[in-house]
Amino acid sequence: MPPLRSAQPPKILMLHGYTQSGQLFHAKTRALEKHLQKAFPGSILSYPTGPLRLDPSDVPGFDSSNASDSDDVEVRGWWRRSNTANPPEYLGMENGFSEVAKTLTTEGPFDGVAGFSQGAALAAMVSSLLEGQRRKDAFQSFHSQSSLSIPFPSSFIDIQHPPLKFCIMYSGFVAPGERYRAFYDPHVSTPSCHFIGSLDSVVEESRCQALVDAFGGGAKAQVVYHPGGHFLPSSKQFLDVLASFIDNATAAATPATQRRMKGKEESAEDLDLPF
Repeated sequence: MPPLRSAQPPKILMLHGYTQSGQLFHAKTRALEKHLQKAFPGSILSYPTGPLRLDPSDVPGFDSSNASDSDDVEVRGWWRRSNTANPPEYLGMENGFSEVAKTLTTEGPFDGVAGFSQGAALAAMVSSLLEGQRRKDAFQSFHSQSSLSIPFPSSFIDIQHPPLKFCIMYSGFVAPGERYRAFYDPHVSTPSCHFIGSLDSVVEESRCQALVDAFGGGAKAQVVYHPGGHFLPSSKQFLDVLASFIDNATAAATPATQRRMKGKEESAEDLDLPF
């Protein structure tokens, strides 16, 4: 991969998928973590756990006849989807936002966020919420027009955290309907990278594409396809793409004067000086 330009190692908020946990997501992303720590020595990945406690039977493919230790399985979510509403509603989302806000406050500031599946959908929302007054105005506008549209999440109203430098989404999707429109209209401006599995049967490509469009489409968002299903690709070629994206995003967010000083220091080190 090309030489990295980031002035400092990134701190990344890692959001797990539905029926996972922070601990399980950490275990599943060891290769990703190792690659980033090699590319950015000193980088930090933080793995909070969603507040919604689920039953092991909520896990797709769960077989109770082979689950003698099912009581020890911790499976969590950030919200639960209710299909009784049309369009579907996300129940418990307020608690999910509160948990993320607490992590941002106690462990931040973070440079970026990365998420898988439901965690990717949440990562997009968190990126949107941290874009400041522009997003608060959007929520107020839509909420005043329709009682269906949710208000700006209370846990993020007074949060002291800068906008994120990047958002990485694996198998991400857009929250459905007018209820959540304020997250995506106007487009989320945070630099984004979307990983889409060509064989993903859990989150269809059209749903992933809708999230790409929410970030301004392919002209603004980086889209990476991998020949797999509903998982994070961990081969070197995809990890290199990830590291390059983070490097470009953090370098672009570095103040111009700081980049110029860094360039001068690097140039000076290469010179044959007479002292």
